[in-house]
Amino acid sequence: MGFVASGMNHKVGRRAAARKAVLGIGLFLVAGVKAPRAQPKGPLKLMILGDSITAGYGLPEAEAWPVKLEAALKAAGQEVRVIAAGVSGDTTAGGKSRLDWALADKPDAVIVALGGNDGLRGLPPAESQANLEDILSRLKARGLPVLLAGMLAPPNLGADYGRDFAATFSNLAKAHPEAVFYPFLLDGVAGDPALNQPDRIHPNPQGVAEMIRRMMPAVRELLAKAQSNTNRGA
Repeated sequence: MGFVASGMNHKVGRRAAARKAVLGIGLFLVAGVKAPRAQPKGPLKLMILGDSITAGYGLPEAEAWPVKLEAALKAAGQEVRVIAAGVSGDTTAGGKSRLDWALADKPDAVIVALGGNDGLRGLPPAESQANLEDILSRLKARGLPVLLAGMLAPPNLGADYGRDFAATFSNLAKAHPEAVFYPFLLDGVAGDPALNQPDRIHPNPQGVAEMIRRMMPAVRELLAKAQSNTNRGA
């Protein structure tokens, strides 16, 4: 019995030593492998889905609204890449039809700045609202924060049309409380000859600067939503 016990003890001892050796090798390997570093995140991507104002009609490229907005945000310490998805003459229907194409750039947030040409052409406000509703719903389904910029109709189309057209945007803001609402894209700029090009429709460089100054709080609110989404997805 003593011999058997001695042999069993010897086997147990060898097994324990083997387990310690394996554990030691495992610790050595783990210590020798460095954890992968977290990849640095790039700047937030802010897309503006718009028309000629977004496209910078009548301005040098460096003076266009998206370019100057990106510069203003960077000067304020926010790393943001502004994607200009503006097509001159585009209506809400045009923006609706090219939305999927525009989203190929994978923005983190979107400014919807359409409707001006609908108003200039006197298109039915109900159609404009339906097109914008489609755009907002599709962006919401993708989880993208949105800033909806409203527009006003030219006064020559009459008070009734102007009222119905303006209601298009306020109705959408009520239906989409998750969106940041900026009631009038050209607030403080429309109608001021000093801030517009000779056509009295498109802002000049000074008008662009005033647009950005007035919109900045709403844009920052939008970017805060986008940053929150990015942090949750990290």
